[in-house]
This record gives sequence, structure tokens and C-alpha cells, in this order.
Amino acid sequence: MTPADLDRSAELTVWPKRAPGHSVLGRPFATLREALAVAVQAIEAEDARPWIITEAGDILSPHWIRANSRARALQ
Repeated sequence: MTPADLDRSAELTVWPKRAPGHSVLGRPFATLREALAVAVQAIEAEDARPWIITEAGDILSPHWIRANSRARALQ
């Protein structure tokens, strides 16, 4: 992933941890940067598992989002 990818579109889906089989729709964002900000808020505020699909087709898992949420490259 490059810094330019942060300004490309992405789709965020937030799955509840305690609701297996629950259907959730993805939410489009104009930029990956915006999707990451909302994903980090979901992790911190609730018992959630956010997944992001980037415009380039990369899939960012909850683990990746947590591990990289404090990285300077995402800010």
C-alpha cells in the first residue's frame, strides 16, 4: 500500500463480534483515510470487527487495522 492509496475510495464493513451469521452491508467512503478513521472508532467504541476493501482490491482485516492504526502513514 502506498500513501496515494489513502486518497482512493474504499468500502468499510463492520461486523459485530457477538452476532454470528448477522448480515451487514458495506459502506462506501470517498477515501481509505476516512474508512480507516471510522474503523478505528468502531474498534475503540464497540465490540466490532471492521473489514475494509480498497479500490485496488486489497482486503484489510481487523488485525491489520489495529496494528496500523497508529502508523504515521495513515494520518
